Amino acid sequence: MTTMHAIQYRRTGPAKDVLDLLLLPLPTPGPGELRVKVLASGVNPSDVKARRGVQIRHPEVIPHSDGAGIVDALGEGVPAARLGQRVWLYNAQWRRPQGTAAEYIVVPAALAVPMPEGLGFAEAACLGIPALTAWEAVHGEGPVAGQTLLVQGGAGAVGHYAVQFAARAGARVIATVSSADKARHALAAGAEAAIDYKSEDLVARVAALTGERGVDRVIEVNLSANAGLYTRLIVPQGRVTVYGSDDWQARLPLNDYLVHGLGLRFFIVYELTPAQRAAGIAGVHQAIAEGWLRHQVAARFPLAQTVAAHEMVEQGRQIGNVVVLPWGNEAADD
Repeated sequence: MTTMHAIQYRRTGPAKDVLDLLLLPLPTPGPGELRVKVLASGVNPSDVKARRGVQIRHPEVIPHSDGAGIVDALGEGVPAARLGQRVWLYNAQWRRPQGTAAEYIVVPAALAVPMPEGLGFAEAACLGIPALTAWEAVHGEGPVAGQTLLVQGGAGAVGHYAVQFAARAGARVIATVSSADKARHALAAGAEAAIDYKSEDLVARVAALTGERGVDRVIEVNLSANAGLYTRLIVPQGRVTVYGSDDWQARLPLNDYLVHGLGLRFFIVYELTPAQRAAGIAGVHQAIAEGWLRHQVAARFPLAQTVAAHEMVEQGRQIGNVVVLPWGNEAADD
């Protein structure tokens, strides 16, 4: 076998206009690398934003940073024991042109993490961005036991994990959602209350739920949409942990923040330090081993329907993660 099927784009734009299913050369691992037969490829909002962005980062891009599969070839210096391992992948397409939307991928060996027992490939393809972002957002600033956390987008790919991690750690969790179905999803994950930000007054509901006190911290998926509300939602000296924004040029009411003593922390999961990454992987694996972490795969698409997968993520109406399966459903459930 010398070729593989993969999705590729050479310019940014709408998924139907730029994503092509191609037959490409089978990659060969170099020193310190391994090759993975990709059985599931996670589709995240960041993958969609990169594809429709202003400027393409490489002349040719195979999208998607998350995935899972089986190690089938090793480069020089990689231990022989890694051959045949079931692994999940992170940062596969970060600062690199070739992601997981392909039958095979070559990555540095460190980016392929041995999978926990009892986890399917489709679920494992949801760990790289959603679960690790949620872990760092909840635990990256110390213990949360006894605190009240507002998780924005509590039914989203990251938010669903964040609600679970926070509730399990002893926090009181309030989630924002955009529908009744998403409210039920967040509540089932451990949120004490779910607020529909489209139909309810968020500030008034938080005040009522906290006895006018406010929350201790907000975990934020969209800074630009909510920046003006923080001093009315959060206790003085409280904090906001930001991992996303729809508008990267958001205007912030800094005078209000200064008077309130509001703290902002920004991070992106792709650039976690080795120590942060190790802590997140250990925490996620422990939660899986203990049997309480729930995964929600909303939809599965064959590789040839990656356009539809991207469009679903863009629309944002699904509850859970979207995955592409280069080798079909049966393989992803093994």
